[in-house]
This record gives sequence, structure tokens and C-alpha cells, in this order.
Amino acid sequence: MAQEYKLKGLSSLADVSSSDKIECEVEGISEGKVLVVKHDGQAHAMSPRCTHYGAPLKNGVVAPDGRITCPWHGACFNIKTGDVEDAPALDALKKFDIFERGGAVYIRGTEADIKGGKRNPVGKCSVSNAEEKVVVVGGGSGTLGLVQSLRELKYPGSITIISKEPEVGIDRTKLSKALIADPEKIMWRPREWFKEAGIEVVNDEVTSVDFSGKSVKTASGSTVSYTNLVLATGGQPRSLPLPGFRDNELSNVFTLRFVSDVKAILAAAEGSKKNIVIIGSSFIGMEVGNALSKDHNVTIVGMESAPMERVLGAKIGSAIQKNIEKSGVNFKLSAGVEKATPSESNQSSVGAVHLKDGTVLPADLVVLGVGVRPATDYLQNNSAVTLQKDGSIETDDHFTIPGLEKVFAIGDIATYPYHGPGGEGKPVRIEHWNVAQNMGRGVARAIVHARRSPLSSLPPKPFIPVFWSALGAQLRYCGNTVNGYDDIVIKGQPEEAKFAAYYTKDDTVVAVATMGMDPVMVKCAELMRRGHMPGKKAIVDDVDILTLDV
Repeated sequence: MAQEYKLKGLSSLADVSSSDKIECEVEGISEGKVLVVKHDGQAHAMSPRCTHYGAPLKNGVVAPDGRITCPWHGACFNIKTGDVEDAPALDALKKFDIFERGGAVYIRGTEADIKGGKRNPVGKCSVSNAEEKVVVVGGGSGTLGLVQSLRELKYPGSITIISKEPEVGIDRTKLSKALIADPEKIMWRPREWFKEAGIEVVNDEVTSVDFSGKSVKTASGSTVSYTNLVLATGGQPRSLPLPGFRDNELSNVFTLRFVSDVKAILAAAEGSKKNIVIIGSSFIGMEVGNALSKDHNVTIVGMESAPMERVLGAKIGSAIQKNIEKSGVNFKLSAGVEKATPSESNQSSVGAVHLKDGTVLPADLVVLGVGVRPATDYLQNNSAVTLQKDGSIETDDHFTIPGLEKVFAIGDIATYPYHGPGGEGKPVRIEHWNVAQNMGRGVARAIVHARRSPLSSLPPKPFIPVFWSALGAQLRYCGNTVNGYDDIVIKGQPEEAKFAAYYTKDDTVVAVATMGMDPVMVKCAELMRRGHMPGKKAIVDDVDILTLDV
């Protein structure tokens, strides 16, 4: 039963200024805390930590449109309701009545709610309109955002997820960052959650789509009809068309996409210290190399002059390289791979990687981190949809596929118009966890809105791409360089993993990367979203981002 609890250190709500974020201890509850925020003259009390990975929301950003943003990964919550506004959080914040009495401030709630800090925004749902059927192909981040948002928005029809992965709703970001092989440890939503939400999960693979007949066919021979179809099949890891890498020519050569891949890598690395070669110096390769370096000899091979140079630039990439080298990782950069050859003791297993400059790297196992391509093979021969050169699907601002009725594409397979700073509506494909999930949330809005009004009457909900990476220290990034950048303004000390890097095109800041300065990234993301991000000149002149009004 709800009770009244006094907040320590706060005697009057008049002491809380507009957009203040004050974390208060709750008297009488060990380790019980709430966050007090004032918005539009009204004080609100809520859970103090983000429901994603527990970031302190007192370091987040409050926006005039009633959102509070997590300082670590960009999750956003509605201040009035506690509901999720943007990915990657799935659970909502708990909200508490707050009031003054006798020179003190109190909240009303239960001890369990105060200490628990989050709520499932869906709960138990049932299908009330069996004629309406949403079918989702794929089981990743975009799917999770879609199906949860559909139920949050009271969609009455049936929802079916068809995914070839046995685990739906895992935190895929943890596969490369931490090599976690137990799906239970990274499961955002267990099977029971989907069942209670009235969502059917089918472990099968869609092999073709009949857009005119509004149905999909699966590898098991099933035909599933739909009224709304969402394609969310994600990315397919690329291999290398080189001797030793083709068609499973040698064992112990791995890509990384699924839990089964992590299990295979860890099994191959078990036992004594191994020589591990990572091919690819972008984010997957760097994360995997960093995770494996604790117990093994790791060499990362990259074509660029610095890791992640294409995205972050040579100076930031080199600084991150030096940080990773502290863990014992070796690098071979500006290097091309020629072939892989077998081990002398086992002709079926990899033994070495040969570079074009003649270098031979001993290898007990190899991990390929050379990018992904859109997993759209099941659409290759379908005349109803035109794939882009990279295999992706062009969509509009609501992620609908032009020319197809009630068909959407989200996540790694979707190219969509980017309206962030410098984007100018140019089509872009962004392989970020947050982007896919926010796409899914946008499609849910579109499906529910279109039940009663034309979709053209729904303004798209803007979001700024955000991603993060474990590279010895935590890298945070917002924005996108779809139209390129011509300069980088660096504040701080990259060599000490404490910096903010502003990527600019003319005077426009199009992206921001930080290490050791988390609140700066999320503040920039909100400034970008609202069109208030200062220009290059202001950054050069040392404007204090954290003091700016959003």
C-alpha cells in the first residue's frame, strides 16, 4: 500500500528551479532515492536512474517539450508520465505524487516502487481484433521497439514475430562489447513477456513475400497472412572473398552476429593463450579485440591509417588505438589481407593470416569484423520491391516502402531520409541499435495512426542517431556524417580518453563524439533534435555546451 515518505534535503518545492534535476534520499527507505524535476511550473518525482543501464538521470538533459534524456545512451522519458520517448530504454520510470506539508516535501508511493525504479509499460494484453495482423520479419532491436510500442499504443490486432534467431529481444550490443554467450544474461524481454503482451514468436525463416496476396512464406512451409508487414531482418556479416576465407574453407574463422557466434569464438579460444587475428579496425573489430585481449594475444588488422578513421577521423582513431594498446592489443594498419593458410598440425583449421606486404600473422583463430550487408536475400527476385545497390530498401519518413501498401522496413536493411544537422533529407542507412529501435517505435505510431486517419496527417517524430562503443573507455556519439564533414574541432585530451570531438560541415556541427564527457554528447543530441546546436565558430570560441538552453 502506498505511504507518505519525506524527502531529505528539500524543504520546499519553491526551491526547485525550472528544469532542475535534484536527486533526493527518501527518509525511512535504505538506499531509496527519487529525482525531483520541475517542468512548466509543476514539480515531478520519478525514479532517479535510467531503466536501460542505470545511468543517473540527474546528469541528463531536460528539454522544453517535457523529456528527460539519459546521459549514457540517449534513452528519453516523458517527465509527466515516466513513459519511454526514445530508445534504448524499454521500461518506463516510476512516478510518484509529490507535495509540501509543514515545511517539508513528501512523496506518496510504496517501498517496492521506490526501490524498484521501473515499470513494464505494456502488461497483460489480449487480441480484440483478430482481423488486423501485424507480421514482423526479424527479431532484433527494431522489432523490440515496434512490438512494445504497438501494445503501448493499444493496438488491438494480433502481432506475430517470425525470426530465425532462437533468442528474440537480446541486447546484441553486448555480444561484441563483452562476448556474453548466455542469452539469459542479455535478454531484454523473456518469452513470458511476449506471451503476456499477446505477441506470438515463431522461430522460422521467411523465404519469400507475396506483397499482392499479403502473406509471407517460411522455410518450414508455412504461409502467414498480414494486414501490416514490417521487414526487420537486420544485417548479414560480410566475409572475405580470399583464399582461406571462402565458404568455410578453414575452421576457426568467425563472423559475429548471433549468440551462437560468441559461443563458437569462446570455445575456440578456450584453454591456453591463443594468437587471435581480428580483421577489421572498425567498431565490431575493435570491441571484440578489446574483449579478447584480457586473456590472449590479439592483433587487429585494418586498411585505414587509424582505427575507425572513416567515422572518427585519424586523430581520434589514433588516440583510441593508443588506449586499446594499453590492454596489449597489437595493430597492423594501412594493411591489406592476401589469404589465410592452414595450421601445420591441422590442415582444416586456420594457422596464419598473410598480409599483402608479406607479413605473416600466426592465428589460432580469426574474427572478421569487415562490416555487414542488408539481410534481404529473400527479396532478391521479388519484382514488387526494388533493392538499392547495397541491398537495402528505400523508405520514406514513416519507414513505409514506396509503392507497397502497409509495408515497412526498419533497422539495418532500411535506407531513410535523414533530417538531422547536415542531412538535408538525403537517404542514409545507419547500423545503430538505437536507430533501429526508434524506427520500430515510429512504425508503431504510423500503424496505429493509420487505423483512423491518413498516414500523411501524422508528422514524423524526429530522433538523432546515437551509438556507443566499449574501446578501453566508453565512446559516445550522436549525429551523422551522411553528407561528409570537412573539419573536426577537438576539445579536451584525446590521448587521455577525455575529449569532445565536433564534426563540422561548413559552420554546421553534424556529429559529436565524446569520451569521459558523457553529458556533453546527450546535450548535443537534444540540441540537434530541437535545431539549437551551436555552429563551428561557437565551438571554436569555447561555448559551454552544458550551460546552453535546449
